[in-house]
Amino acid sequence: MAYKEDNNAGKILLAALAGAGAGIVAGILLAPEKGSVTLEHWKESAKDYGTQLGEQYKKYSTDLEEKFKGLSGKLDDLTDNLQLKGNWDSIKGKLKQQYAQLTDDDLNFADGKVDELLGKLQDKLGKGKSEIVKLLNDLSGKAQDTADKA
Repeated sequence: MAYKEDNNAGKILLAALAGAGAGIVAGILLAPEKGSVTLEHWKESAKDYGTQLGEQYKKYSTDLEEKFKGLSGKLDDLTDNLQLKGNWDSIKGKLKQQYAQLTDDDLNFADGKVDELLGKLQDKLGKGKSEIVKLLNDLSGKAQDTADKA
């Protein structure tokens, strides 16, 4: 019985090989063009796809660069919109009252060092830059109102 099973396996293998051979012969005989011509078509298609991919890359990288510059400009505008009115010591005192974790060193403010001040406040208070700018502008306005009333 084992002999018959092996014989059947041989027949199946022979049939598979014959089918594959027939497929190869049919493919060669029925191919519309020579293999070298088909290979050239594939090469041209690959070049076309490569060119298209390069153009898409340039387009998207240019778009991303423009968007990044726009966002960077908006961030700069936020810094520029910081309008400290009144006495910095008064604003500093109000900040210390609201946020006990702030030290004099954190609130050391020198002209031209706005980004440094904002960075320190962001780290200490865990807030975003726009939130810090709004907070300082609000406190600055209140300090100015207090000074005007006095």
